[in-house]
Parts: sequence; C-alpha cells; structure tokens
Amino acid sequence: MIAWLTEPFALEFMQRALVASLIVGVLCSVIGTFVVLRAMAFLGDALAHAILPGVAVAYLVGADLLLGALVAAVLVAVGIGAFSRRGGLREDTAIGILFAAALALGVLLMSTVRSYATDLTHILFGNVLGVSADDLWLTGILAVVVLTVLVLFFKEFQLASFDPVLAHVLNKRPETLRFAMLILLALTIVVGLQTVGVGLVAALLVTPAATAYLLTRRLASMMVVSAAVGVVSSVAGLYASYYLDVASGAAVVLVATAAFLVACVVAPRRGLLARRLRRRAA
Repeated sequence: MIAWLTEPFALEFMQRALVASLIVGVLCSVIGTFVVLRAMAFLGDALAHAILPGVAVAYLVGADLLLGALVAAVLVAVGIGAFSRRGGLREDTAIGILFAAALALGVLLMSTVRSYATDLTHILFGNVLGVSADDLWLTGILAVVVLTVLVLFFKEFQLASFDPVLAHVLNKRPETLRFAMLILLALTIVVGLQTVGVGLVAALLVTPAATAYLLTRRLASMMVVSAAVGVVSSVAGLYASYYLDVASGAAVVLVATAAFLVACVVAPRRGLLARRLRRRAA
C-alpha cells in the first residue's frame, strides 16, 4: 500500500504536479466560497474563457502562456468592473459582452496557427503533469498574493458578501471590494489553468465551495471544508491520472463532483436525508 501511494512521486514531474495540485486545490476552493455566496459562478466561467486571447497572443510571439493568460484575465476583469460601474450596464450584461468578444478574439487568433489544436490543448483541458519549475513559481506567487489579500481584508469581503447595504453604510466601499474580487478571481483562474484548464477551472471554483456550503453554516468553516475538499479532489485526481492514464483535470473535477453528490445526500441540515427526516417528523 505504501509503495502504491509513493510510487508516482518518485518522478520529479509528478512532484511538481503534486505541489501545483495542492496550491490550486486550496486557492480555488477558498476563493470559490465567495463565488458561491455572491452568485458569481457565471462570472468565473466567463473569465476562464476570456483569457484565450492572451494565451493566443503569447503563443504567437513566443512568450509564456501563463503570463499572457494573466494579462488577459486582469484586463477582462477590469473591463467588466468599468462597464458595470460607469457604463450604465448591469454586470451580467457587461460579462456577456466582454466574454463573447474575448472568446471570439481568442478563437480568431488561435485559428491563425495551424498547430493550435495540439499546442494549446493543455490550456483548454489542463496538463498538470507538464508543469515546469517556472510555472510552479508563478503559480505559487499568484496564490500567495490572492490568499494574502483575502486574509487582510477578510472582514470587509465577508460583510460585502452577506450585507452590501450595511457595508455601504459603514463606508466599506462594497463596489471597490467587488472590483477587487474580480481581480482576485482572474488571478485564481490563471493559477488553475495548468491543473484543470480553461474548460474546467470554473467547476473547481464552484464545486468544492458548494459542497462546503451544504455541510457548514459559518464562512470560516466553509472555507476550511472547501479547501479540504479541493485538496482531496486534486490529489485523488492526480492518482487517477497516473494509474488510470486519464486526463488529470477531468479526474479532479469528477472527484469533486462525487464529493458534492455525497454531501447532497448526507449533509446534516441541507441534505436530502435530513430534509426527508424533518418532513417525516412534521
């Protein structure tokens, strides 16, 4: 059993993959609690797909793909914040416009490269086994930045999430906090690209946090449980990708989804069994 558990990590690229999986599992799950509480799931998915122009431009000029994704994600997040605050548009409308435009631009640029279907596949679907040392450093730095901001402004983000009116009365600038959350979310999506890719990063943001929401009632506890689900899902998906020879990103998301389905049934207050028992008792 010990040999079965340690065999994959005798390889250096698997060690880097494990570190990357742990970082992504914690970061996506923690910030995902705010995504779930503030109903920003569509925003996360839109930002994930909107980084394609940055990836395509970076590929065309021979630059680092993650840096290109980072620039594109931040620009789209800033654009969404600017249009929704000063352009007289609802946020979901601004998201839809910029998401569609960025996605179309990314597809257009990628179509100019004949080999894009193979060269950029790992951005679309993730390739944690191909994480380089430089990618790992960038991932770690971005994760530290995001988590540090969340810790420093935890009370402000908590207040803006549960009672934005009170946050405005107390002069906590809820709109500024929402703008900051857009930037943090963009950075988190870039962190998750190598592990689960554009297509699945939104699922890793939402699913562990939704699982924790079913199991807990306090934000701090929800973050801890969400991070635990994210870490277990990432590591289990990594084992599955090694031993079953399947895509690592898809395996991670499916493990997280399985945990969510279990929580839907057995959650002490919000689970199907608990609700059935309450109805029977009533």
